Amino acid sequence: MILGLQNSPGNVKAHAIIFNTPLIHRRQTAAFLATEALPMEQFLIVAAAHLLALLSPGPDFFLVARASATAGWRIASGACLGIALANGVFIATAFAGVSVLREGSGLFIALQLAGCTYLLYIGGLFLRHAGRSSLTGTAGSIAHGWLKNLGMGFTSGVLNPKNALFYASLASMVAATSAGWKLAYGMWMFTIVLLWDLLVAVAIGNRQVLRRFAQALPWLERASGALLIVLASAVLMHLAWG
Repeated sequence: MILGLQNSPGNVKAHAIIFNTPLIHRRQTAAFLATEALPMEQFLIVAAAHLLALLSPGPDFFLVARASATAGWRIASGACLGIALANGVFIATAFAGVSVLREGSGLFIALQLAGCTYLLYIGGLFLRHAGRSSLTGTAGSIAHGWLKNLGMGFTSGVLNPKNALFYASLASMVAATSAGWKLAYGMWMFTIVLLWDLLVAVAIGNRQVLRRFAQALPWLERASGALLIVLASAVLMHLAWG
């Protein structure tokens, strides 16, 4: 990986660090530089898995869709913010919880194993049921008014136990990262939930967009399932190899 770097100023510096040190220290230095690059790679994998998991329709999707269809996307944006705030509660709780655990402790490892198990389970569900999701929600009463939709969105998100399990599992995957990276994960997850729900609210009235999304949904669900399984498997291998 280090040998394939291009000759940018930063990379020339990395070459100099490695090749101008005594031979006995070169492997240690290269390993250090490679390790420093891992958080970004891990972030991209976790962020992609989280985004793809959002694309599968659930209760929150149908709440936003119905609100947008009956009252317009501006009113539905209240539900979008409420859902994002509920997710934010779970995100903050999950990352705060793993932050107080000592890396390598029995409880820390048990949490990671439980998180891997859950991600493998829902990854398998995505693969098994890909293409069976329907974008037609059941009829239900919709609260009119932005604040009422805000309350409904928050209630829908915070009472969904799958949200708590999902974020606890993702947090356990990245528990060994620094506080700065945990903050980056949390901000990404909150922001992408809000933006995705707003996109649903704006686009739900466009039948052509909805039809194309329905056609792509099976492949999105398969990709989501595969990424979650890869993520969990990578953490399990890391735990096994120490």
